[in-house]
Amino acid sequence: MDKVVLFGNGQIASVVYYYLTYDSPYQVVGFTVDRSHIQEESLFGLPIVPFEDVQSIFPPDEYKMFVSISYRQVNKLRADKYHQAKEKGYKLISYISSKASTWTGLVIGDNCFIMENNVIQPFVQVGNNVIIWSGNHIGHHTVIKDHCFLASHVLISGYVTVEPYCFFGGNSTIRDGIVIAKESVIGAGSLILKSTKEMGVYIGSPAQLFPQSSKELKRI
Repeated sequence: MDKVVLFGNGQIASVVYYYLTYDSPYQVVGFTVDRSHIQEESLFGLPIVPFEDVQSIFPPDEYKMFVSISYRQVNKLRADKYHQAKEKGYKLISYISSKASTWTGLVIGDNCFIMENNVIQPFVQVGNNVIIWSGNHIGHHTVIKDHCFLASHVLISGYVTVEPYCFFGGNSTIRDGIVIAKESVIGAGSLILKSTKEMGVYIGSPAQLFPQSSKELKRI
């Protein structure tokens, strides 16, 4: 079994630990976070080590890594740690639940996490560092680019292009053939019928453009 260190010690990291432990060929051997964020020495009986020192404790030629943090700052915090881990020499794994429905030819990057009951139709491409929570539908020929996060029960129709750093709230619906622009935030339950604007925040059904941009949001 390949041995994996998880970046993170919060709720997302706990969920990733569980899925990798019970539904993957990987063995989680420890956790790492920035030294300033260490409050406990261990999680699930495994050590939490400073990210500043992780290479000396878990050398990248022996261990892989997964960056298991959320969509804060429209996924940019996770993207920063993704790039830092790669700079340290780590190979980043991806996980697809055995209970997800996928087809031969699915293209998926590294540091992706695809949970159960997702339906991913043929000819879909998923970039790097994408988290797809449970129970979503991703239509044929859709392209999801790097550093995106889909909450549960998102419906993305066919031939949609999702640019980097997008967030989709639960139960949002995206019509076919449109482009979700870079750094878009799609609110929970929103219906998107036309292409979005970069850094746009969309709320409602049909969705309306929110006055604040995604970079102005205090939190999502």
